[in-house]
Amino acid sequence: MELTGAQILMTILKEEGVDTIFGFPGGAVIDLYDELIRSDLRHILVRHEQGAVHAADGYARASGKVGVCLVTSGPGATNTVTGIATAYMDSIPLVIITGQVPTQLIGNDAFQEVDIVGITRPCTKHNYLVNHVEDLARILKEAFHIARSGRPGPVLVDIPKNIGVAKTDYQPITEVNIKSYNPTYHPNTKQLKKALNLLKAAQRPLIFSGGGVILSKASDELADLAHRLKIPVTSSLMGLGAFPGSDPLWLGMLGMHGTYRANMAVSQCDLMVAVGVRFDDRVTGKTDCFASGAKIIHIDIDPTSIRKNIPVTVPVVGDCRSSLTELNRMIVEEGIQADETTRRGWLDQIVFWRDEHKLAYEQKETIKPQFVIEKLYELTRGQAIVTTEVGQNQMWAAQFYHFDRPQQFITSGGLGTMGFGLPAAIGAQVAFPEKMVVDIAGDGSIQMNIQEMATAVQYNLPVKVVILNNRCLGMVRQWQELFYDKRYAHTILEHAPDFVKLAEAFGARGLRASHPDEVEATLAEGLETKGPVIMEFIVASEECVYPMVPAGKAITDMLLV
Repeated sequence: MELTGAQILMTILKEEGVDTIFGFPGGAVIDLYDELIRSDLRHILVRHEQGAVHAADGYARASGKVGVCLVTSGPGATNTVTGIATAYMDSIPLVIITGQVPTQLIGNDAFQEVDIVGITRPCTKHNYLVNHVEDLARILKEAFHIARSGRPGPVLVDIPKNIGVAKTDYQPITEVNIKSYNPTYHPNTKQLKKALNLLKAAQRPLIFSGGGVILSKASDELADLAHRLKIPVTSSLMGLGAFPGSDPLWLGMLGMHGTYRANMAVSQCDLMVAVGVRFDDRVTGKTDCFASGAKIIHIDIDPTSIRKNIPVTVPVVGDCRSSLTELNRMIVEEGIQADETTRRGWLDQIVFWRDEHKLAYEQKETIKPQFVIEKLYELTRGQAIVTTEVGQNQMWAAQFYHFDRPQQFITSGGLGTMGFGLPAAIGAQVAFPEKMVVDIAGDGSIQMNIQEMATAVQYNLPVKVVILNNRCLGMVRQWQELFYDKRYAHTILEHAPDFVKLAEAFGARGLRASHPDEVEATLAEGLETKGPVIMEFIVASEECVYPMVPAGKAITDMLLV
């Protein structure tokens, strides 16, 4: 069957189960769009290409599917780079289709030509420039396979304009084989036996879960291990929701803004079972002091993540779900149980730490941002899909909204991308149109991609945006307050739009609360309103996120309220 390159693209997208594409058209992809409009694929027209990648990212994180975006060449392609790097840092499966100038013009500085393959090489799992239409089907199939397999990540496919219109004989590809790419899914049994021996001997074990648990759909297996051996669980920012936030064994997040009990437990445990984590610097603080008295079992599908930042005792290369399933089976088979006496002492110590320094704030005359998050949690009964921007709003959401299930908390962890939350919320809402999706934002970060409110209104996507307006770039201001003698170098936003009028200008609903007594009613009205809503809360401008571990310090060196 003879098809054009554009027809092959649409055919492969449908074969891969794609139902929605986020994109922005242009000259280099006009033929792809001409074929797209004749297909039954849904296209969400964003207002900026960065929004397209973040929306595809939010869609992927919420649904577990591969997110897809389509943009044109030159600036269209370069505008996606921040979104691609965001997905790369957090291991999110995306396929990014970029247009390119015709192959005969590549290297000629043609109009809207840019080497997007070269630019994105460090921030994609893999990328391709399609030189021949005969290669297009294979490349697209490989792109989806690479994006979703092993440690997931973004894959970019650059399609020159002439490839889109060129014709070739199309034969369906049923199997993808890449000789140099074979992720290890099944763990080595000998390594699991070593892990089992450490679990038998441990008196103060701790589980540290990360985003890998969510990506591999291993939450049930993680909970099984924790409950079976009565092991307390902490997680990275990316791992929130991998273990229920309302479970008695839950410690809260660890690290720079982790809970007191989680950071103390890490410092005092004698065994850490780290699953699907990469020990980034926000988690470890001073690495020499991180879990310094513990043996560490590290389970991860990416062998390059193991021993990269922290030495471990037993490395286990494998898919988190497969590894935990096998480990749980061995625990049952050998009849291993926690020693009640020693475990009770360990859990009682954690309760003591919890009661000694709880997450706390004092709500007085000015709205505290933590109060808004707590009320949001109550009113949504903890069931909303929550996206965030980056900064204080992100940390307060992580601390005060308790996530009981995976794929419920969507945030830019590794890259820390301001402007992520709103387009990611749009993507999550597209994936789950019947669920409540809330973007928790700051007044600084929301302005980075506020144009996507038009996208939400156009497609009647009822995302709710909660803006914690402190009239500054809060997290940087906090660092300046604590470590730079309050020299607020260009972090005070002396002018901002009227967010209520801005919402109305986009065709959305705008609400504002300026006093604590107005918070609950404003949230209730906003959440009950059909369609997209911006809710602005005028919060205390100098509120800080606590606990806080100063950069380079051990995570037990916490600044507390």
